[in-house]
Amino acid sequence: MTNNRLNDTERWLSLGEISKHVGCSKDTIRAWIKKDTIPFHKVGRQYKFRISEVDSWIESGASADADKKNISEGTPHE
Repeated sequence: MTNNRLNDTERWLSLGEISKHVGCSKDTIRAWIKKDTIPFHKVGRQYKFRISEVDSWIESGASADADKKNISEGTPHE
C-alpha cells in the first residue's frame, strides 16, 4: 500500500470558511485573532486556519473563554 502524502495534506481555510465552520461571524473571528485566542497563521496579509487546530481549540474548552480574554485590561479593579 502506497502512502500518498498529497492526499494527507490538510487544506488551509480562509477567514470566511472558518467562520462558516465554527458558526460565527467573520467579525467574531477577527476579534479572536486580535485577542490571539483562536489558532491562526498569517500568510502575507491573509489569515489562514487549519481546521484540526481550530477543532482542537474548541474541544479543549478554550473557545468558551475567547470573548472574556483581555476583559481585565482597562480599568483596574481594587
